[in-house]
Amino acid sequence: MFRITKEFHFSASHQLIGLSADHPCARLHGHNYIVEVELSSTKLDPNGFVLDYRELAPLKRWIDDQLDHRHLNEVFDHDMVTSEYLAKLIFDWAKQRWHQISAVRVSETPKTWAEYRP
Repeated sequence: MFRITKEFHFSASHQLIGLSADHPCARLHGHNYIVEVELSSTKLDPNGFVLDYRELAPLKRWIDDQLDHRHLNEVFDHDMVTSEYLAKLIFDWAKQRWHQISAVRVSETPKTWAEYRP
């Protein structure tokens, strides 16, 4: 199996509504997110790629246009926009465009990652 990954960055705010008042994530706060997409294939295309990294430009544009410097609760009209939620949402968006997508990882901090892998 061949696997490639590409990393994307954005900054955004969110608030996890419904957590106890003493939980830090219950307050409005922001992160410098890192999104890592993984694509897999048992064979390479005629150019020797799983997918040419340049073909992932639409994901970069979507992240920049829809997520970067936004309040994610408003973007998704959802009270619990967690890293797990974002990983699944981004996976679903990417899967509509590239059948090779195999996982999406989202980081809020340098020490934490959430991953969606069907």
